[in-house]
Amino acid sequence: MNVNADVDLYAVVGNPISHSKSPKIHGEFAVQSAENLEYMAIQAPVDEFSESVNAFFDNGGKGLNITVPFKEQAWSLSSQLSDRARLAGAVNTLYQNENGDICGENTDGIGLVRDLTVNHNVSLADKRILVLGAGGAVRGVLLPILEEKPASVTIANRTVAKAEQLAALFSGRGELIACGFDELSGSFDVIINGTSASLQGDLPPLPEGIINDTTIAYDMMYSADKTVFNRWAESCNAACTFDGLGMLVEQAAESFYIWRQVRVDTGPVLAMLRAFE
Repeated sequence: MNVNADVDLYAVVGNPISHSKSPKIHGEFAVQSAENLEYMAIQAPVDEFSESVNAFFDNGGKGLNITVPFKEQAWSLSSQLSDRARLAGAVNTLYQNENGDICGENTDGIGLVRDLTVNHNVSLADKRILVLGAGGAVRGVLLPILEEKPASVTIANRTVAKAEQLAALFSGRGELIACGFDELSGSFDVIINGTSASLQGDLPPLPEGIINDTTIAYDMMYSADKTVFNRWAESCNAACTFDGLGMLVEQAAESFYIWRQVRVDTGPVLAMLRAFE
């Protein structure tokens, strides 16, 4: 890796990584903010993640985004973790402090909340929220959702024990309920799909009664076409549906702020990505 001493270097690390939109997103952020940086993609061997990270920082790199399958390894590698990252159990943003320690942050939840509350003007305060799934993606966003002070957050999952574990982990942060899909009853104000099932054309066994004509449906996944979950929500007369592309851009913007202390305008970048879907 060649590092230009006059340009700050950032990158996203994953495997595979060629599909990543992060270089384009951060490249647009750099142009917009006139920040002197380069952002690249690094495909790390699955068994050499820590070596890749250490080599990047040893060669003068300034910050990393981490994507699958390395977010949990990044969590373990971090000498310091933010409260969000600690509870998330995964890290998607790395940087070094003044002592050279590797610090880990998780910006996924902030990205989701900002997409909903700022880009789509959806308030989460005092709302009855349903989150589908209990895997790493859901764990990574729960704290920022709870910090919006909803009336309650229900975590529904095929394996109820996993939902119960998450509810226990975040106990004391808000009103949390854990259940199986077949135990859901009543309608919700906001439903967030944190499973990856809809990208494979699958859908959790959800009762239609959880959606009414004021329900907001949000799929953390995104694709050129509407996801199966969002199509299902529309068929149940949800008020509106959103996918996770805005979450991707907003979590990137939060990483950019952590690294550069600069707030960027995400609107033009999101519009650019939508145009090329």
